[in-house]
Amino acid sequence: MSRFITATDRYIFRLVVVPMIGVFVLAASLLLLEKMLRLFDFVSVEGGPISVVFEMLLNLVPEYAGLAIPLGLMLGILFAFRKLAISSELDVMRAVGWSYTRLLRVPFLITFALVALNFAIVGFIQPQARFAYEEMEFELRSGALGASIKVGEFNTLEDRMALRIEASEDEGRKLMGIFARVADDEGQVLSISAREGRFLANREDRNTIILRLEDGVIVHDVADGTPRVLSFSQHDLPIDLPAVEEFRDRGEDEREYILPELLEIGWGPESTADQRVGSQANFNYRMVEVVMMVMLPFLAVALGVPPKRSTSALGVFLSIVIVVAYHKINQYGSEVAAIGQLDPFLALWGPFAVLFAMISWMYYHVAFVPGGQAIGFLENLYAKLARRIKKLLGRDRLRGLVPEEDLHQQQEEELKHQQEEAAGHAA
Repeated sequence: MSRFITATDRYIFRLVVVPMIGVFVLAASLLLLEKMLRLFDFVSVEGGPISVVFEMLLNLVPEYAGLAIPLGLMLGILFAFRKLAISSELDVMRAVGWSYTRLLRVPFLITFALVALNFAIVGFIQPQARFAYEEMEFELRSGALGASIKVGEFNTLEDRMALRIEASEDEGRKLMGIFARVADDEGQVLSISAREGRFLANREDRNTIILRLEDGVIVHDVADGTPRVLSFSQHDLPIDLPAVEEFRDRGEDEREYILPELLEIGWGPESTADQRVGSQANFNYRMVEVVMMVMLPFLAVALGVPPKRSTSALGVFLSIVIVVAYHKINQYGSEVAAIGQLDPFLALWGPFAVLFAMISWMYYHVAFVPGGQAIGFLENLYAKLARRIKKLLGRDRLRGLVPEEDLHQQQEEELKHQQEEAAGHAA
């Protein structure tokens, strides 16, 4: 084992793992943070408990991990080889006979482990987490999570009761400032106010709950009579629970099926044409997202090694754009294939073939062409633009501070210096 994994491999492992974990945590946190703000707003509007937000976010982690894991893997390898190249350690390793393919031994071991993890996530964990998220959202909207009673607003229950609660404490167990107005079929109305109260379960009838009120007043309004007023220290008010609809069965969306179920539906003789097309599109989408990860080490090396005597970070920017854009293209291809406008295999594996060819060409130029650069023309264009912007900014700073004659003299000296350098290179 020590011959297979050397000290250099362990060094590369440390260089890859640290940024990889950091990028994964950062990407997942940013994706969850954007969703968290929406969920807090949604739960507050529905009147649900705050703990529901974190339960829903937990079910979203597998969804976002499908993108965060490949992104973290690629940037971890990219930053490792970028550091080796900038510090000239990569030149030393290449000089002693280590090829890029040999240097990628440990990164590929990490890649295969993450491929297996991502396969389990997108194939089995993600569908069930998506269904659990949808079920929790449905229960929150329907009031099954206790979200039907909103603090500070009038809540109508079964068109017979209006209930308003000023404040709640102890996670909703203790209610303060309660007002209730109850009407019966005979036209009699009870107006009840109480200092505090709490909800209790009714063991005799599960379709009702008990609102136990303390220190209040009951005003009994009679249609043709004088209202009666009654003070109480404790009063139990039964409340009929609204009928809560049952959530649908899993499988309304193909994304809620695990991989064996997709295979059975997509290629089963009993499935309809729409079911087969939708299942095949989703199955190919998941597979291509997993297989694509095998190409990420090659892409990371191709974009992570900058030109000689350069610290350009253009490759980092391009790598993020390529991975995110490819993910969005796959999502679009899956949606188009699911509605029957394009063959599922062509819609998903066609872009993969293009990406495979592009990464292979880029890696070949870096690993096997002497002095080759995968994005050399972009690096040159980026360097020229940076120099021009720097010159323009420098002239703007000097203009007004330096006399025009001195400024022109400096420009002539710069031009003369450039001509002398060009002549030296020609000689």
